[in-house]
Formats: sequence, C-alpha cells, structure tokens
Amino acid sequence: MIKTIKKRFALSTKGAKDFCKGIFFTILLDLALMLPAVFAFIFLEDYLRPVFNASASVAHGIVYYILLALAFMAIMFIIVVFQYRSTYTTVYEESANRRISLAEKLRKLPLAFFGEKNLSDLTTTIMQDCCDLEHEFSHSVPQLLASVISILLIAAGMFFCNWQLSLALFWVVPVALIIILLSKRKMSKDFKSNYQDKRKVTEQIQEGLDTIQEIKSYNQEDGYMEKLDEKINEYEKSQTKGELLTGIFVNGSQSILKLGLASVIIAGATLLASGSIDLFTYLIFMVIGSRVYVPVSEVMSNIAVLVYLDIRIDRMNEMEALPIQQGETDFIPSGYDIEFKNVDFSYESGKQVLKDVSFTAKQGEITALVGPSGSGKSTAAKLAARFWDIQSGQIMLGEQDISRIESETLLKNYSVVFQDVVLFNASVKDNIRIGKRDASDEEVLHAAHLAQCDEFVNKMPQGYDTVIGENGETLSGGERQRVSIARALLKDAPIVLLDEATASLDVENETKIQAGISELVKDKTVLIIAHRMRTVANASKIVVLDNGRVAEMGSPEKLKKQNGIFSRMLERQTIHV
Repeated sequence: MIKTIKKRFALSTKGAKDFCKGIFFTILLDLALMLPAVFAFIFLEDYLRPVFNASASVAHGIVYYILLALAFMAIMFIIVVFQYRSTYTTVYEESANRRISLAEKLRKLPLAFFGEKNLSDLTTTIMQDCCDLEHEFSHSVPQLLASVISILLIAAGMFFCNWQLSLALFWVVPVALIIILLSKRKMSKDFKSNYQDKRKVTEQIQEGLDTIQEIKSYNQEDGYMEKLDEKINEYEKSQTKGELLTGIFVNGSQSILKLGLASVIIAGATLLASGSIDLFTYLIFMVIGSRVYVPVSEVMSNIAVLVYLDIRIDRMNEMEALPIQQGETDFIPSGYDIEFKNVDFSYESGKQVLKDVSFTAKQGEITALVGPSGSGKSTAAKLAARFWDIQSGQIMLGEQDISRIESETLLKNYSVVFQDVVLFNASVKDNIRIGKRDASDEEVLHAAHLAQCDEFVNKMPQGYDTVIGENGETLSGGERQRVSIARALLKDAPIVLLDEATASLDVENETKIQAGISELVKDKTVLIIAHRMRTVANASKIVVLDNGRVAEMGSPEKLKKQNGIFSRMLERQTIHV
C-alpha cells in the first residue's frame, strides 16, 4: 500500500507513512466531531424518556453533563493536536524534502535537459507546484480520504439503528458523488489548459526579465506588453472558466445534499405517524443529520481539488522519472590526458555538431581549440567534462571512458572558466571560495591576487567582504571574469578548461591576467578556446575545428606554414605568432 501511495501522490517512503497517519487521525477527528451529537443523544435520552415513560426518571444531574462535556472536549482537543501534527507539520517537512529531492535530481541531470527547458518552467515546478502540493496535502487530500471512511462508518452505525431513516438521510450522497465523478474528465481537461496558460504567462515574464536590455534598446516595450497582456487574458479566461465549471458541479452536488435532511423530515414524520419509530429516535436522526453532511461536503470539494492536484503530481512523477548521469564514484586515473576517439555529438536529432572528432590533449601541455563561430569548440570542451553524453565514439581521461564515471566525481578533476560567468549574490571572497569550500582566507586572497582581483576589490567599501549583487551585477565584465579565474585557481584541479576566459578583458588587463592563467595551467592538462589568436600563441597544440570536424592539427608554427584556416585567422587579426 505504501508503494501505491508513493506513486499515486509522488511522496517519499516517510511521506507516504505520514500520509497514512494523517488519514487515520483525520478519521478520528471526523468521528470526534460527532461527539456533540452523542452528547445531545445522551442528554435527550435522559431528559425526554420521562416525558414518554411516566415510570422513568432523570438518571443524571447537571454535574454529570458538565464533566461529560469537558471529557468530550478533552478528547476532541487531543485528537486535533495529533491530527495537526500528522497532517500539517509532516506535510511541511515532506514539502521541504520534496524541494531538496528535486534540486538533487536537477543536479544530477545532464546539461542537455536544461537546454530543452527554460528557467521559468523549472522554477515553477520547484516553487509553485511544490507549494500547491503542500497546501492540498495539508488541507484537502487526507481529509478527502478520511471523510470517505468516516462517512462509511457513520452510515453503517445509523443503518444498524434504523435503515429507513438512514436511507432517507444518505440517498443523496451517491447521487452527488456521481455528478462530481461524471464531471471529472471535463474538469481535468480545463485544469490542464489553465496550467499551460499559467506557464505561458510565467515564461513571457521570464523572457522579459532576461531580454529587458534588448527590449528597451529596440523600443519593443509596447510589443512585449501586448504579448504579455494577451497571455494574461488567456490565463484569466481559462481560470474563470475552470472556477465556474468547478463551482457549478461542486455547489450543485452540495445543493443536492440539502435534500437529505428534507427527506429525513418527511420520512421521519411518516414513520412517526404510523408508530414505526418514536419521537426520540426521530429527534436523534434530526440532530445527527445536521452534522453528518459536513464530511460529505468536504469530499465534494476535495474531489475537485484532487483533479487539480493530479496535474502537479504528474509533473513531479515526470521529473523523478528523468534519467540521470550515472557512473562509478571510485575514479583513480593513470594520468590526465584527454583523448577524443571518433566522437559524434548532436544536441538534437538531425543537427550534428561534432563529426568523427579525434585528438589528444596531453597533460602538461596547452591544447587550443580554434575555428570559426559554430564550429563546435565550446561543445568539445564541455563534452570533455561530460556536461553532455556523446552519441558515438569515446572520450578518455587517463585511459578511462568518462561515460562510465559519475559526473560529480569526474568534475572534481576540472577547473572551468567559461565566457559566461555565473556569480552569486554574496561577497567576493565567498564567490571565489566556491572553487574550494574549505579554503582558508589566505588561500582565497592568494588566488585572487594571482587573478589580478586586488586592483578593483581594494576600491570596494568592504574589500573582499563586499556583496556584489545578483550574478555580480556591481562588477564589470572583466572584473567578473577575474573572479571566475580566481575561483579556478583556488580549486587547483589537474585539468583546466578555458572557454574565452579573457574575452571580456581589454588588451592591458588581458596581459596582466596571463600571469594568473600561467600559474593556473602549470603542469596541467589544458583545453583553451579563444577567438583572439594572441591568447593561443603559447599553445603546445592547435586543433582547428570547422563544421564540427577536425580540419587542421599541430603546433602554431606548423599550422602557420600550411596556409590553411589557422593561417587565415592569423592574417585577419594581423597578429604574428
């Protein structure tokens, strides 16, 4: 049963067990809420029996009923406490664990997944969908299942007491449920449509935030707002339609429930007139009938919620089913040579990026990947660190196939500096320390000094403790790049990937930072990508890529003499190697 609940509601094992506890205590609460009716029953039986039986007398005094009321209140209070802990508290814990689990899942996914998904889609899943699940699992789902069980238990007891009045009281329940169940498919369709419309609004807002500079630069504010208004209107219409549809079916079914009490009044009056029941039994059914529809009404409302929830649950199950990059966690290479053997790769079917690429980047040497834009240079560098998995061929590290090595284990051996630097809303020191979490302040400052960070950091109000804003918004492009290089220096990994590492620097700063890079690449396997030919002037080997293939390969001097692609690139930049 636990496995079924886990799959049905996208819960962990502990979450499924806590869910069962929540249902149990909610059932007890539903039954406890009938205690006022039980109190009324005992009181009426004690005080009304003498009215119909002259020989009978009142058995208990007022003190007894005060103590009984206090006992019932204490029972209800204790059950409410346990019910709260088993639903709300445990659900919030499960929600926190779900977010962590999703984050762990995303951490282990290949980068190909993120290329197919936009940021708003993932953010909505982790934040909004998890929030919706948290709310419904604390307020609706356990109550739904518990209400069904409670109704069955209460109905069984009442049918045992008097089947005619019970039938009059409960005939409306299956009719109301049938209305809800018949409308389930329609509600599900509208909820899915509403969900997609909501995603479109989120994506449009995210797009506006990501491209605000371009929108303003080309005076596209009106066009952007028109598209956003259109998507918001579509979402508003689908939301209104969904709410209206749900309201019609749910309120309609709850209106039918009101007929039950009327049926009890009519049936009870008929049975009382014929002498089949006494007035006491009639009054008891009237009192219970005023309370028994509360859990039934909850069922009506929560079935619609469950339909709404199914879309979020399907999304969670879809995320959990995504294949992750797996491999061995024990990795001891015989060296740090990187070898590409007949590698083919494409981001999507029919669009080949690399075709039969073979080369070796040796330890202790600088191997430069050059070529026209779109030739596959950055792709090759990222494949070397298993950011993606290749379609055919092999990429070897120390004579071991990297596809068999767990991604995080593999990346411990890499220091990476890409053109697109990612910084965090933290201090300069903490951003550099990401390269080595347990590094001392002295190690951080040493790496920063080698990367030429002192020049701009010393001008900041708190120096290296200055918070630099989201993605380092207070820094220039060159300053952000230097922080990234300092981070790589601090990690001091045996393999270094440099993808346009000095692209954001002017000639003066580029010259300064070469000293830091020289320190970074000493005695290591280095793959460097650059459009500036001066950046690769000291490379041991040049691999020229063109249309995803290796067009030329050799030392800078050798390729310069071949009068090929590399030679022409040198001529265009009027740089002499």
